[in-house]
Amino acid sequence: MAQDDHSGAELTAADSSHAAHESDASPGTALIVQDAFANPGFPPHRPRVTDEDPKREKRAQRTVYTLFYLSALGSLWAVAAYMLFPMESNNVGDVRLNNLFIGLGATLALLALGIGIVHWGKAVMVDVELVDERHEVGGSPETQAAAAKVFADADRESGFTRRAVIRNSLIGALVVFPLPAVVLFRGFAPQDELPVPLLSHTMWRKGTRLALDPSGVAIKASDVTIGSAFHVIPEGLAELEHGKLEEKAKAAVLLMRLDPSELNQLPERESWSYDGIVAYSKICTHVGCPVALYEQHTHHLLCPCHQSQFDVANHCEVIFGPAKRPLPQLPIAIDDEGYLIAQSDFTEPVGPSFWERH
Repeated sequence: MAQDDHSGAELTAADSSHAAHESDASPGTALIVQDAFANPGFPPHRPRVTDEDPKREKRAQRTVYTLFYLSALGSLWAVAAYMLFPMESNNVGDVRLNNLFIGLGATLALLALGIGIVHWGKAVMVDVELVDERHEVGGSPETQAAAAKVFADADRESGFTRRAVIRNSLIGALVVFPLPAVVLFRGFAPQDELPVPLLSHTMWRKGTRLALDPSGVAIKASDVTIGSAFHVIPEGLAELEHGKLEEKAKAAVLLMRLDPSELNQLPERESWSYDGIVAYSKICTHVGCPVALYEQHTHHLLCPCHQSQFDVANHCEVIFGPAKRPLPQLPIAIDDEGYLIAQSDFTEPVGPSFWERH
């Protein structure tokens, strides 16, 4: 009899009859355990307090539909807060109040709806344990009848049809829930103007000087050296009293200077630059993030949000990432005093594509 050198345990030889029995087994089933444990079944059912006490059940029902009503109130409050705390003045305090109260309303709507559904399932619906066996995919009449019975049983057990107050409060909460999103998205544009023309045009006009962001100081061509990049806004934007953020979101531009020999310009755009100075929209054509990173050696612009890259030397064509079209180019020139000016507005809408884009 031998011993294990490490543990000191005695080692015995395998029984020859047992080894012979294993040698007769199929190689594919040799490792299958023959004495698998028996299915223990479900544990004993533990009734809930709502199953044994009708008053507790009624209280649980009241809790569920009260939560659904709170969800509807939260959605309506988010809509009301958007109107009661506007951001028209571009004041940081107004923006914070607007975000705070809209966020509280949306949080109450979503949280109450979720808690109500969970509490409905745990305290009010029929509490049974079952096993859902997997079967072959099929569409026989018997299978269809069984599926219909599943829906009928679910309706009976959940009480969706029978408990009208819970059902109607849930439907009401779900109907009201999307309203804040509808109001907020519509509020991205002025209420008395169509959004499509607003998205198609910016502050840039013929003769508008290019100015530094955020100071608003006009830029001379001599200030822009090869390899440099400037964040640019239209002159006069900094003095706007209303709609400054909206206009800046559309009109922001990146200004760069390359060696003119490295620029591969389209024939119809040869007059859009000045001595290697080019201007492109700063708004990414993917989802509208600011394209703010410029690599002067490769002449690449990078959007840090989703990694879209644009080649400035080749009219800002997309070379990597999810963006689908080049950054719009702003035609520029210089005036009599040497300041950089726009020849016109962008010739195409800036930012991400939308369904009415021409």
